Amino acid sequence: MKRLSILLLSLLALSSLAAHADEAAIRQAFAERYAKMPPVKSVVATPIPGIYEVYAGGQMVYTDEKGDHLLIGSLVDTRSRVNLTQQRMDAIKTVKFDSLPFDKAITLVKGKGERKIAVFSDPDCPFCKKLEKELANLDNLTVHLFLMPLAELHPQAVGIAKDIWCAEDRAKAWSAYMLEGKKPDSGKTCDHPVDAIASLAGELGISGTPAIILSNGRRLEGAIPAAKLEAMLSGS
Repeated sequence: MKRLSILLLSLLALSSLAAHADEAAIRQAFAERYAKMPPVKSVVATPIPGIYEVYAGGQMVYTDEKGDHLLIGSLVDTRSRVNLTQQRMDAIKTVKFDSLPFDKAITLVKGKGERKIAVFSDPDCPFCKKLEKELANLDNLTVHLFLMPLAELHPQAVGIAKDIWCAEDRAKAWSAYMLEGKKPDSGKTCDHPVDAIASLAGELGISGTPAIILSNGRRLEGAIPAAKLEAMLSGS
């Protein structure tokens, strides 16, 4: 029995070493062959022997133990019909809501503000403006707004975001611009969190706007209709 236990422990140790070796090989292969690809965030073994899940740049792909072959698509358990890729993506995208740096956000309170969400938004993103109109139809909600201008898509957005942050009333300046198209006063300078928020978004795997984070950590993308968001906030 003692010898059997030692053998089992040895096999487990070898298995662990092999897993680490595979992860290192995969990371190296991706770094060498996909130089323009964002850094690999994680490498995890899948239920399929020899196939690994690779998460990078907000996307998930699959590869063999050496990183020689690439599979793109969803991994589905045919017995339970569960989309394992989506299940893993939901888990990876979950955010610890209370850990977000709310001091770097514009806080908008609607009614009592008992329900809370965080939104990463670009002031010149049309879908972000659409989301603002949807949020205007909700009540009893606190929105922590993180300014995330995407300069490569909207060159003027960075300046607008800084002007909104430096405004005397940030919440009012944000709403006026997003809902009424009124530009904030320009020329004021102040310390702003735009660069810090861009870094935070990168850490969270957020690459597009708008991105919504519910208080339970679930992440949503796009201009979610008010009725759908209301149902999620109400837990129905």
